Amino acid sequence: MKIALIKERKNPPDRRVVFSPDACVALQKEFPALEIVVEKSDIRTFTDRDYLDKGLKVVNDVSNCEVLLGVKEVPIANLIPNKKYFFFSHTIKKQPYNRNLLRAILAKNIEMYDHEVLTNTNGNRVVAFGRYAGIVGAYNTIRAFGLKYNSFHLTKAETLSNQKALMEELKKITLPNIKIVLTGMGRVSNGAKEMLDAMEVKNVSVQDYLNKTFDTPVYCQLNVLDYNKRIDGNTLSKEDFFKNPTAYQSDFMRFAKVSDVFIAGHFFGDGSPFLFTRADAKTKEFQIKVVGDISCDIDGPVACTIKPSTIANPIYGYDPLTEQEVDFKQEEAIAVMAVDNLPCELPNDASIGFGKSFAKYVIPAFFNGDKDGILERARMTQHGKLTPRFAYLQAYVDGKE
Repeated sequence: MKIALIKERKNPPDRRVVFSPDACVALQKEFPALEIVVEKSDIRTFTDRDYLDKGLKVVNDVSNCEVLLGVKEVPIANLIPNKKYFFFSHTIKKQPYNRNLLRAILAKNIEMYDHEVLTNTNGNRVVAFGRYAGIVGAYNTIRAFGLKYNSFHLTKAETLSNQKALMEELKKITLPNIKIVLTGMGRVSNGAKEMLDAMEVKNVSVQDYLNKTFDTPVYCQLNVLDYNKRIDGNTLSKEDFFKNPTAYQSDFMRFAKVSDVFIAGHFFGDGSPFLFTRADAKTKEFQIKVVGDISCDIDGPVACTIKPSTIANPIYGYDPLTEQEVDFKQEEAIAVMAVDNLPCELPNDASIGFGKSFAKYVIPAFFNGDKDGILERARMTQHGKLTPRFAYLQAYVDGKE
């Protein structure tokens, strides 16, 4: 089997890759029938020379490979017909901007496997960049706090080499006794937690966070039942929330009243209540002045996230009264960090981490008859048609929704 690491061609450029040179060497040793070649790229975090030095082939043409591995969407003009592709297609939620991409995948008889739907038998994702989004998102949020109040100036994350360098930078500063609320318990939120812990910000319970004052900075990590409550007043389980999200309403304002910084690392599902609305942000009780929205759902559960920000310009201001973008340093403004491609700022670490998971869970499926169904569950298209699992996308493909 011949697999290619393809060049990332989407703009803005993405320096990540599925496998590092060392990962390629290890996989070829583990699976003698596997050959990995690398398409030439001048933007990848690992250079062509890095791969060549490990004895790997670096080529201009990957059309003789069976499987093509990428990270972001492949431009339609560069799709090679009759191949197996793995990348984030951003189509499974019927994103309008990628409708033509899915149409082209079908027209070119491509077998599409989306990284986002590579799952184990329990339905949990096996590959993701979420941890690195959390790591960079937390760093950028603390950096935004320093810039808003002109209290310290952290180096931009994209200029630092790895997570360790980010942590070393954070250890140079001293935070005032602020309260930081962090939502979520998954990869993203736990990545953010790593950074707060590295700064020795104290992790406190919900009750202490809501009711006590502190002379050092603290944070509180919330699960969905900490910031949502059933409308009927019953206390049930997280499983009930995920099954019946419309039966719940937000209880986040009790945290917004006592928080200075909010890091949004939660997953937001269809039908879930918004954490806070634009009306909530207008109230005098709303105390949050810096928001790191790692989830970055526009005009969604975090009302001040009115647009994504960019790596080049990661922070903008939101005026709660006018609901308009303003200078984030204005006193009344909420400073919003809403970069929607945060792992790109840590491409080396992110690539290595992603590759470890892909090597552990996905590559073996090519050689063991897909005994755990990893490939079968993630196969979106085959023989020019949507597979049964993804038939719900047909109306989207047809332009009917």
